[in-house]
Amino acid sequence: MHMSKVMNKEVLIFLHMDDEHPGFIANFLQHANIQFRIIRSYKKETIPPFDNSMLGLVFMGGIMSANDEIGWIKDEIKLISQALEHNVPILGHCLGGQLITKALGETVSRNREAEIGWHDCHRTNPKINDGWLDGIRDPFTMFHWHYESFSVPEDAEPLFSSAHCKNQAYVYGNNVLAMQSHVEMTLPLITDWINSWKDDLTIESASRQSYVQISEDLERKVSELNLVASSLYSRWVSTLTV
Repeated sequence: MHMSKVMNKEVLIFLHMDDEHPGFIANFLQHANIQFRIIRSYKKETIPPFDNSMLGLVFMGGIMSANDEIGWIKDEIKLISQALEHNVPILGHCLGGQLITKALGETVSRNREAEIGWHDCHRTNPKINDGWLDGIRDPFTMFHWHYESFSVPEDAEPLFSSAHCKNQAYVYGNNVLAMQSHVEMTLPLITDWINSWKDDLTIESASRQSYVQISEDLERKVSELNLVASSLYSRWVSTLTV
């Protein structure tokens, strides 16, 4: 997609933590010559009212819950609801996926266990792909860091699942992708995360990996994750229109 096609519109990316960066989605949009603007709602940056300049909306993760009584969370959910009404493409990562879910009238609740680290996911229905995971082997490994999970709207299509969290991702309509996992990781981003939160990465269990486990062969794992991200983002970007 060329800049000339979308120069009057832009993708808005919402960040929710001080140590967060959009990661691979920002790289992907830059490579595709798609304009984007970062909004840090948690720093009281203005959440714009919906208008026709919004090419798409991207919501990243955060340490808070989509259920928290925080003003900007409610405002983001309201914006998502408006974007849904106008058929604007929306992409959600972890907390972002949960915000989409809330806007669709579904629930976010405690997952049966914390899911942290590198864990395999598999297509919920291998026969239904619709371009989201073209060329991606099954199962594929994703990076996870969450304690809650979302329910899947009745009229949405579950996309993939893991052993520790059934509802990993779903597609709503043709242009809304909500994910529980962190497909946006780049090597600098994940290195920053695990070093900043190293003291919280000491438990080792079936669903939780320690700092050492996450760090092992990190460059290869991130490279493989980027292939999955490229497939998912390519499909989502294909729905961006003027």
